[in-house]
Order: sequence, then C-alpha cells, then structure tokens
Amino acid sequence: MNLPLHLGLLGVLEAGLISVLAGLLVYAAWHRIVRIAGGGGRALFGGASLIAILLSAGIDGWNLFYLGVVQLESPLYARLALQGIHDADSLGVRVAAEIIGALLGVLAGWQLFSGGLAGGSPLQRPQDDDRRT
Repeated sequence: MNLPLHLGLLGVLEAGLISVLAGLLVYAAWHRIVRIAGGGGRALFGGASLIAILLSAGIDGWNLFYLGVVQLESPLYARLALQGIHDADSLGVRVAAEIIGALLGVLAGWQLFSGGLAGGSPLQRPQDDDRRT
C-alpha cells in the first residue's frame, strides 16, 4: 500500500489514524476466525494485536531496525538506505504512532465486537454493601 502521506507531524498523525483503522479491521476478522476455531480471549486479543502491529508498522519498523543495525560505513550506502524511506527524519515517531494506533484500533474492536468491559467489569459487580444479606 503506497499512500502519499505528508511529512513531519501531520504524516505521523495520518499513519497513526490509518493504523487505528487497520487494528479495528484486523480485530473484526480475527474475532471471527478465533471464534470459529473455538479459541479464547487471550488468543483473540494477542493475535489481533500482533497482526495489526505487523501490518501497520511492519515496513517502517523494519527500516528503523535496518538503520540501527547495519553499519552504514560510506555516504553512498547511507544515501541509498535513506533514499527508500519516506520521511526518514520522523521515522521513529511514525513507528511509535503506528504501534500505538494499531493497539488502540484493536482495543476499539474489542469494545465493539466482544462487548469490552461490559461483561466482566469490576465496576458493574455488586459491592459488599450493595448485596442483600
């Protein structure tokens, strides 16, 4: 997916919003797959989170890892490595926004499709002084 994102903070916000949408869609699809397979909530939430992070921050995360690990010994190699990265100046912030956005999208999907905290919220359980004796 080759979207023309803006540079700087606006591009970071756009990438984060796209990641929220990706996390929501991944959770919707993964919810159906796990429920058909008979899996539990941990597999549902963890799998959807992992897939959403890999989809939304995968390429930028790999570029960030590559720039940190590979020794760019000459200006030519550095220029070639940076040439393929869209907005290399804010790459780290964009990866963080994509990860946070993917997790927020999965959390929103959990709220929408699984009922979220409605079924097991400690806030909705009767307290000791609310129970009949």
